[in-house]
Amino acid sequence: MSVLVKDFGAAVRRFREASGWSQEQLAEYAGLNRSYVGEIERGSAIASIVTLDKLARAFNVSVERLLSHSSDSANVAARSHSALVDPVPAR
Repeated sequence: MSVLVKDFGAAVRRFREASGWSQEQLAEYAGLNRSYVGEIERGSAIASIVTLDKLARAFNVSVERLLSHSSDSANVAARSHSALVDPVPAR
């Protein structure tokens, strides 16, 4: 799966854990299947726009906020990768 899908899954997991919920609880609040929530968190399933909306509503956040947390992870990963590829020259 793509980095975007994995980062989105990681963001969902962070929101869920910050809420103190199990996957079962999140699934119930969002009207989703527990195994599907697990697949999203692992990055092995691509969430639809409808699912994204359900998750955002369950967390009581905007879709934009939920997506921004996944893009934040991608930006950190990209910066880390560029630091490895283009290291600062030794003095």
